[in-house]
Amino acid sequence: MSEQARLIKKYPNRRLYDTRTSTYITLADVKALVLKSEEFSVVDAKSGDDLTRSILLQIILEEEAGGSPMFTSDLLAQMIRFYGNAMQGMMGQYLENNITAFAGMQKKLQDQAKTLYGDKTVVSPDLWAQFLNFQGPAIQSMMGAYVEQSQKMFQQMQESVQEQTRKVFTGFQMPGHPGARNADEKK
Repeated sequence: MSEQARLIKKYPNRRLYDTRTSTYITLADVKALVLKSEEFSVVDAKSGDDLTRSILLQIILEEEAGGSPMFTSDLLAQMIRFYGNAMQGMMGQYLENNITAFAGMQKKLQDQAKTLYGDKTVVSPDLWAQFLNFQGPAIQSMMGAYVEQSQKMFQQMQESVQEQTRKVFTGFQMPGHPGARNADEKK
C-alpha cells in the first residue's frame, strides 16, 4: 500500500508544521523534501487552501536571491509576458516538458558516470564538476541540438494552433482584417 503524500500545515504565524513528524519545519526542510523527491502538500491550517505552489515559489525566490541565480532578468521578463496571453497554458506545459526532458538527460549522464566510476561511487558535486569539465564540449553540443529541436517543436505547435484557428474562423468576417470586405463592397 502506497504512503500518502506528507501533509504540511501553514499557520497564520507563517510557521510550517509537518503532520508526519509532529514538528515545526523550515523552508530549508521543505527544500530537502523536494530534493529527496518526497511527495508533500502544504495547506493553510485555517482555510485548508492548497499553498504548495506558493511555498515552492518561495523556495525558488530564496535560491535565486542567494548564490548564482538560474534565471536571467530577460528570461523572467519573458515569462511574465506570457501571463494573460493566449499561449499561457501551452507555455506552462512546454516548460514542464522541457524540464522533464532535461532531467531525463541528467539522469542518463548520472547513469553513465556510475558505469564509468562504479556503482558504489558517491557522485559528489566535485566529481560532477570534473565530469562536466571533461565532457563539456559534448554536453554543450547535445544541449544545443536539444534547444534547436525544442524550438522546432514549439514552432510546429504554434503553426498547428494558427492553422486550427484559420479553419475555425474561415467564413467569419473580421472587421479590419485584410481578408474582410467593407460593408459597402458587399452591396
